Amino acid sequence: MLRGLSFRDGVAALVFLGLLAFAAQAEYFGLELMAEIAIFAILAMSLDLLAGVTGLVSLGHAAFFGLGAYGFALLTVLLGWPPGLALMVAPLATGILALVVGAIVTRVRGIFFIMITLAFGEMGHELVFKNRALGGDDGLAGIPRLDLSALGLDLADPRVFAVTAIGVAVLVYLALAWLLATPYGKALAGIHSNEQRMRALGLPVRAYKTSAFALAGALAGLAGVLAAQHTQFITPQLLHWTTSGEILVMVILGGLATLVGPVVGAILLTLLRHELSNYTDYWGLWLGLFLILVVVSGRNGVVGVAAQLWRRRPGREKVRRHA
Repeated sequence: MLRGLSFRDGVAALVFLGLLAFAAQAEYFGLELMAEIAIFAILAMSLDLLAGVTGLVSLGHAAFFGLGAYGFALLTVLLGWPPGLALMVAPLATGILALVVGAIVTRVRGIFFIMITLAFGEMGHELVFKNRALGGDDGLAGIPRLDLSALGLDLADPRVFAVTAIGVAVLVYLALAWLLATPYGKALAGIHSNEQRMRALGLPVRAYKTSAFALAGALAGLAGVLAAQHTQFITPQLLHWTTSGEILVMVILGGLATLVGPVVGAILLTLLRHELSNYTDYWGLWLGLFLILVVVSGRNGVVGVAAQLWRRRPGREKVRRHA
Protein backbone atom coordinates (compact mmCIF):
# COMPACT_ATOMS: atom_id res chain seq x y z
CA MET A 1 0.00 0.00 0.00
CA LEU A 2 2.89 2.36 0.75
CA ARG A 3 5.18 1.13 -2.06
CA GLY A 4 4.41 4.00 -4.44
CA LEU A 5 5.03 6.71 -1.84
CA SER A 6 8.23 8.62 -1.19
CA PHE A 7 10.06 7.89 2.06
CA ARG A 8 8.69 11.11 3.59
CA ASP A 9 5.11 10.41 2.60
CA GLY A 10 5.39 6.77 3.63
CA VAL A 11 6.57 7.77 7.11
CA ALA A 12 3.79 10.36 7.31
CA ALA A 13 1.17 7.76 6.34
CA LEU A 14 2.43 5.36 9.02
CA VAL A 15 2.57 8.11 11.66
CA PHE A 16 -0.92 9.42 11.01
CA LEU A 17 -2.41 5.94 10.76
CA GLY A 18 -0.73 5.11 14.07
CA LEU A 19 -2.23 8.18 15.71
CA LEU A 20 -5.70 7.30 14.40
CA ALA A 21 -5.36 3.69 15.53
CA PHE A 22 -4.31 4.78 19.01
CA ALA A 23 -7.16 7.32 19.19
CA ALA A 24 -9.64 4.60 18.25
CA GLN A 25 -8.92 2.58 21.41
CA ALA A 26 -7.44 5.11 23.87
CA GLU A 27 -9.07 6.22 27.10
CA TYR A 28 -9.67 9.84 28.13
CA PHE A 29 -6.06 10.78 28.94
CA GLY A 30 -4.75 9.15 25.79
CA LEU A 31 -7.32 11.01 23.70
CA GLU A 32 -6.29 14.30 25.25
CA LEU A 33 -2.68 13.52 24.34
CA MET A 34 -3.66 12.69 20.75
CA ALA A 35 -5.49 16.00 20.38
CA GLU A 36 -2.54 17.88 21.86
CA ILE A 37 -0.12 16.08 19.54
CA ALA A 38 -2.25 16.88 16.47
CA ILE A 39 -2.40 20.57 17.38
CA PHE A 40 1.33 20.80 18.00
CA ALA A 41 1.98 18.87 14.77
CA ILE A 42 0.12 21.56 12.79
CA LEU A 43 2.02 24.30 14.61
CA ALA A 44 5.37 22.57 14.09
CA MET A 45 4.69 22.00 10.38
CA SER A 46 3.90 25.69 9.98
CA LEU A 47 7.23 26.58 11.60
CA ASP A 48 9.04 24.04 9.42
CA LEU A 49 7.73 25.88 6.34
CA LEU A 50 9.33 29.02 7.72
CA ALA A 51 12.51 27.76 9.41
CA GLY A 52 13.23 24.47 7.65
CA VAL A 53 12.15 25.21 4.08
CA THR A 54 12.70 28.97 3.78
CA GLY A 55 15.51 29.29 6.34
CA LEU A 56 13.80 31.90 8.53
CA VAL A 57 14.26 30.81 12.14
CA SER A 58 11.66 32.58 14.25
CA LEU A 59 11.43 32.83 18.02
CA GLY A 60 8.10 34.63 17.86
CA HIS A 61 6.03 32.02 16.05
CA ALA A 62 3.99 31.22 19.15
CA ALA A 63 2.56 34.75 18.96
CA PHE A 64 0.48 33.72 15.93
CA PHE A 65 -0.50 30.50 17.69
CA GLY A 66 -1.77 32.50 20.65
CA LEU A 67 -3.36 35.21 18.54
CA GLY A 68 -5.33 32.59 16.64
CA ALA A 69 -6.59 31.21 19.94
CA TYR A 70 -7.39 34.64 21.36
CA GLY A 71 -8.96 35.77 18.09
CA PHE A 72 -11.33 32.79 18.17
CA ALA A 73 -12.13 33.43 21.84
CA LEU A 74 -12.70 37.14 21.24
CA LEU A 75 -15.11 36.48 18.37
CA THR A 76 -17.07 33.72 20.12
CA VAL A 77 -17.01 34.54 23.84
CA LEU A 78 -16.94 38.34 23.80
CA LEU A 79 -18.67 39.16 20.50
CA GLY A 80 -21.02 36.19 20.30
CA TRP A 81 -20.05 35.05 16.80
CA PRO A 82 -20.92 31.46 15.80
CA PRO A 83 -17.88 29.18 16.15
CA GLY A 84 -18.02 28.16 12.49
CA LEU A 85 -17.61 31.73 11.28
CA ALA A 86 -14.96 32.49 13.91
CA LEU A 87 -13.07 29.37 12.82
CA MET A 88 -12.66 30.83 9.34
CA VAL A 89 -12.01 34.45 10.35
CA ALA A 90 -9.47 33.94 13.15
CA PRO A 91 -6.78 32.13 11.08
CA LEU A 92 -7.36 34.52 8.18
CA ALA A 93 -6.95 37.55 10.45
CA THR A 94 -3.83 35.99 11.97
CA GLY A 95 -2.42 35.43 8.50
CA ILE A 96 -3.06 39.07 7.55
CA LEU A 97 -1.32 40.23 10.71
CA ALA A 98 1.57 37.88 9.93
CA LEU A 99 1.75 39.42 6.45
CA VAL A 100 2.17 42.88 8.00
CA VAL A 101 4.77 41.66 10.50
CA GLY A 102 6.53 39.66 7.78
CA ALA A 103 6.87 42.74 5.60
CA ILE A 104 8.86 44.30 8.45
CA VAL A 105 10.94 41.42 9.76
CA THR A 106 12.06 40.12 6.35
CA ARG A 107 14.08 43.30 5.91
CA VAL A 108 16.76 41.71 8.10
CA ARG A 109 18.49 38.32 8.19
CA GLY A 110 20.25 35.95 10.55
CA ILE A 111 20.45 36.80 14.24
CA PHE A 112 18.70 40.11 13.61
CA PHE A 113 15.69 38.27 12.17
CA ILE A 114 15.59 35.94 15.18
CA MET A 115 15.71 38.84 17.63
CA ILE A 116 13.10 40.97 15.87
CA THR A 117 10.65 38.05 15.72
CA LEU A 118 11.32 37.47 19.42
CA ALA A 119 10.51 41.14 20.06
CA PHE A 120 7.25 40.96 18.13
CA GLY A 121 6.31 37.78 19.98
CA GLU A 122 6.88 39.37 23.35
CA MET A 123 4.85 42.40 22.27
CA GLY A 124 1.92 40.09 21.55
CA HIS A 125 2.37 38.32 24.87
CA GLU A 126 2.42 41.61 26.76
CA LEU A 127 -0.68 42.80 24.89
CA VAL A 128 -2.86 39.92 26.08
CA PHE A 129 -1.15 39.62 29.48
CA LYS A 130 -2.14 43.18 30.43
CA ASN A 131 -5.55 43.21 28.72
CA ARG A 132 -8.23 42.61 31.34
CA ALA A 133 -10.94 42.34 28.69
CA LEU A 134 -9.14 39.21 27.46
CA GLY A 135 -8.70 37.88 30.98
CA GLY A 136 -5.17 39.16 31.50
CA ASP A 137 -2.86 36.74 33.27
CA ASP A 138 -5.88 34.81 34.56
CA GLY A 139 -6.72 33.62 31.05
CA LEU A 140 -10.07 33.31 29.33
CA ALA A 141 -12.53 30.44 29.82
CA GLY A 142 -15.84 29.32 28.34
CA ILE A 143 -14.62 28.93 24.76
CA PRO A 144 -17.13 26.92 22.69
CA ARG A 145 -16.38 24.10 20.31
CA LEU A 146 -17.52 23.93 16.73
CA ASP A 147 -20.98 22.38 16.29
CA LEU A 148 -20.76 19.56 13.76
CA SER A 149 -23.98 17.85 14.79
CA ALA A 150 -25.29 18.29 11.23
CA LEU A 151 -22.56 15.86 10.17
CA GLY A 152 -23.33 13.51 13.03
CA LEU A 153 -20.21 14.53 14.95
CA ASP A 154 -20.11 15.65 18.57
CA LEU A 155 -16.85 17.49 19.25
CA ALA A 156 -17.67 17.42 22.96
CA ASP A 157 -16.73 13.73 22.75
CA PRO A 158 -12.93 13.53 23.36
CA ARG A 159 -12.55 10.72 20.82
CA VAL A 160 -14.36 12.62 18.09
CA PHE A 161 -12.36 15.78 18.81
CA ALA A 162 -9.04 13.90 18.80
CA VAL A 163 -9.81 12.16 15.49
CA THR A 164 -10.99 15.46 13.98
CA ALA A 165 -7.79 17.22 15.09
CA ILE A 166 -5.70 14.44 13.57
CA GLY A 167 -7.74 14.75 10.37
CA VAL A 168 -7.00 18.48 10.21
CA ALA A 169 -3.29 17.73 10.72
CA VAL A 170 -3.41 15.28 7.81
CA LEU A 171 -5.02 17.92 5.58
CA VAL A 172 -2.38 20.47 6.56
CA TYR A 173 0.38 17.96 5.77
CA LEU A 174 -1.12 17.16 2.37
CA ALA A 175 -1.56 20.84 1.54
CA LEU A 176 2.02 21.67 2.50
CA ALA A 177 3.40 18.61 0.66
CA TRP A 178 1.61 19.80 -2.48
CA LEU A 179 2.83 23.36 -1.96
CA LEU A 180 6.47 22.30 -1.60
CA ALA A 181 6.23 20.40 -4.89
CA THR A 182 5.08 23.53 -6.77
CA PRO A 183 7.45 26.12 -8.29
CA TYR A 184 6.58 28.35 -5.31
CA GLY A 185 7.81 25.73 -2.86
CA LYS A 186 10.94 25.11 -4.94
CA ALA A 187 11.62 28.86 -4.89
CA LEU A 188 11.39 28.93 -1.08
CA ALA A 189 13.86 26.05 -0.86
CA GLY A 190 16.12 27.88 -3.33
CA ILE A 191 16.06 30.98 -1.14
CA HIS A 192 17.21 28.87 1.79
CA SER A 193 20.00 27.26 -0.23
CA ASN A 194 21.36 30.37 -1.94
CA GLU A 195 19.46 33.61 -1.49
CA GLN A 196 21.92 35.67 -3.51
CA ARG A 197 21.67 33.39 -6.53
CA MET A 198 17.86 33.45 -6.42
CA ARG A 199 17.95 37.24 -6.28
CA ALA A 200 20.37 37.33 -9.21
CA LEU A 201 17.92 35.19 -11.19
CA GLY A 202 15.30 37.88 -10.74
CA LEU A 203 13.22 36.28 -8.00
CA PRO A 204 11.52 38.81 -5.67
CA VAL A 205 13.11 37.20 -2.63
CA ARG A 206 11.64 39.46 0.01
CA ALA A 207 8.11 39.04 -1.36
CA TYR A 208 8.50 35.26 -1.22
CA LYS A 209 9.82 35.42 2.34
CA THR A 210 6.93 37.65 3.40
CA SER A 211 4.36 35.35 1.81
CA ALA A 212 5.90 32.32 3.54
CA PHE A 213 5.81 34.20 6.85
CA ALA A 214 2.13 35.03 6.31
CA LEU A 215 1.19 31.46 5.37
CA ALA A 216 3.06 30.04 8.35
CA GLY A 217 1.30 32.57 10.59
CA ALA A 218 -2.13 31.61 9.26
CA LEU A 219 -1.45 27.91 9.88
CA ALA A 220 -0.20 28.73 13.38
CA GLY A 221 -3.46 30.65 13.89
CA LEU A 222 -5.41 27.56 12.80
CA ALA A 223 -3.52 25.50 15.38
CA GLY A 224 -4.38 28.17 17.96
CA VAL A 225 -8.08 27.94 17.12
CA LEU A 226 -7.96 24.16 17.65
CA ALA A 227 -6.04 24.62 20.91
CA ALA A 228 -8.66 27.06 22.20
CA GLN A 229 -11.44 24.59 21.41
CA HIS A 230 -9.47 21.69 22.88
CA THR A 231 -8.91 23.11 26.35
CA GLN A 232 -11.75 25.68 26.18
CA PHE A 233 -9.43 27.86 28.26
CA ILE A 234 -6.49 29.96 27.07
CA THR A 235 -3.73 31.92 28.79
CA PRO A 236 -0.99 34.35 27.62
CA GLN A 237 1.49 31.46 27.90
CA LEU A 238 0.40 30.45 24.41
CA LEU A 239 2.21 33.51 23.04
CA HIS A 240 5.33 33.32 25.20
CA TRP A 241 8.76 32.89 23.62
CA THR A 242 9.26 29.64 25.54
CA THR A 243 6.37 28.16 23.56
CA SER A 244 8.12 29.27 20.36
CA GLY A 245 11.29 27.56 21.61
CA GLU A 246 9.37 24.39 22.37
CA ILE A 247 7.95 24.26 18.85
CA LEU A 248 11.39 24.89 17.37
CA VAL A 249 12.69 21.95 19.42
CA MET A 250 9.97 19.76 17.88
CA VAL A 251 11.04 20.77 14.38
CA ILE A 252 14.74 20.19 15.05
CA LEU A 253 14.10 16.95 16.93
CA GLY A 254 12.04 15.50 14.08
CA GLY A 255 14.06 16.92 11.19
CA LEU A 256 14.19 20.34 9.54
CA ALA A 257 12.61 20.74 6.08
CA THR A 258 11.24 17.18 6.12
CA LEU A 259 7.60 18.18 6.83
CA VAL A 260 6.90 14.86 8.53
CA GLY A 261 9.77 15.48 10.96
CA PRO A 262 7.86 18.15 12.91
CA VAL A 263 4.97 15.69 13.31
CA VAL A 264 7.36 13.08 14.69
CA GLY A 265 8.97 15.74 16.88
CA ALA A 266 5.56 16.77 18.25
CA ILE A 267 4.83 13.15 19.14
CA LEU A 268 8.20 12.56 20.78
CA LEU A 269 8.34 15.79 22.75
CA THR A 270 4.75 15.50 23.99
CA LEU A 271 5.08 11.86 25.02
CA LEU A 272 8.53 12.29 26.56
CA ARG A 273 7.38 15.30 28.56
CA HIS A 274 4.38 13.45 29.96
CA GLU A 275 6.11 10.11 30.51
CA LEU A 276 9.38 11.39 31.98
CA SER A 277 7.53 13.69 34.38
CA ASN A 278 5.96 10.55 35.89
CA TYR A 279 9.38 9.30 36.95
CA THR A 280 11.45 12.38 37.73
CA ASP A 281 11.16 16.07 38.47
CA TYR A 282 14.21 16.57 36.25
CA TRP A 283 12.52 15.38 33.07
CA GLY A 284 13.75 18.49 31.25
CA LEU A 285 17.36 17.42 31.88
CA TRP A 286 16.86 14.03 30.23
CA LEU A 287 14.87 15.56 27.42
CA GLY A 288 17.69 18.02 26.83
CA LEU A 289 20.26 15.24 26.72
CA PHE A 290 18.15 13.36 24.19
CA LEU A 291 17.89 16.49 22.02
CA ILE A 292 21.67 17.01 22.20
CA LEU A 293 22.29 13.43 21.05
CA VAL A 294 19.93 13.89 18.11
CA VAL A 295 21.47 17.20 17.06
CA VAL A 296 25.15 16.14 17.37
CA SER A 297 24.41 13.05 15.29
CA GLY A 298 24.42 15.43 12.32
CA ARG A 299 21.65 13.52 10.53
CA ASN A 300 18.82 16.06 10.63
CA GLY A 301 16.75 14.73 13.47
CA VAL A 302 14.94 11.45 13.94
CA VAL A 303 13.57 11.38 10.39
CA GLY A 304 17.06 12.07 9.03
CA VAL A 305 18.44 9.09 10.95
CA ALA A 306 15.56 6.90 9.76
CA ALA A 307 16.10 7.98 6.15
CA GLN A 308 19.78 7.11 6.33
CA LEU A 309 19.02 3.66 7.76
CA TRP A 310 16.41 3.13 5.06
CA ARG A 311 18.92 3.95 2.32
CA ARG A 312 21.40 1.48 3.84
CA ARG A 313 18.98 -1.43 4.17
CA PRO A 314 20.36 -4.75 2.79
CA GLY A 315 17.56 -5.23 0.27
CA ARG A 316 18.33 -1.90 -1.38
CA GLU A 317 21.94 -2.93 -2.04
CA LYS A 318 20.75 -6.12 -3.76
CA VAL A 319 18.40 -4.14 -5.96
CA ARG A 320 21.28 -1.82 -6.96
CA ARG A 321 23.55 -4.73 -7.90
CA HIS A 322 20.87 -6.33 -10.10
CA ALA A 323 19.86 -3.00 -11.70
